[in-house]
Amino acid sequence: MTTVDSTTDTMNPTNDTYGKLLALLDERGASYRVIEHAPEGATEAVSALRGHDLAQAAKCIIAMVKIGKKEKRFALVVVPGDRRIDLAAVKALYGGTYVSFASPEIAEELAGSPSGTILPFAFDERLDLFVDPDLLAHEELYFNAARLDRSLALSAEDYRSIAEPRVERVSTD
Repeated sequence: MTTVDSTTDTMNPTNDTYGKLLALLDERGASYRVIEHAPEGATEAVSALRGHDLAQAAKCIIAMVKIGKKEKRFALVVVPGDRRIDLAAVKALYGGTYVSFASPEIAEELAGSPSGTILPFAFDERLDLFVDPDLLAHEELYFNAARLDRSLALSAEDYRSIAEPRVERVSTD
């Protein structure tokens, strides 16, 4: 594990998201560690590289929910790494008529980073942030930090106070 300077390679939009995250966490006095590892975006594989229980991984998925015929909303849904997103629960939270995973292009645009590196923070105002309570039961949570080769271990308490997610049961086994 190594702490890394976030100011290098500032022309890369992904690095901008990474830098924005670290600046926010530093500004708010969060307890976190930067973890360098081989590039990996799959939750199970990266959890093994980071050396923690899969249930502590913040799996971040963007869903698209249609509400009637003309309105659609986007939800950043954060679930434990050993669970799956419950799309029906997300649809019900909105009273929606249809729900699906957002296309990779839309998800990456809204997240400001590639698939496999989506943060559990909603930096885009078009995203509603939901987190499953089972993830917050851990002292620390782990996630790729808008990069395939860097992750963060972040205090769950700090995550909740900084990200201000809506806590809802949005996962299933």
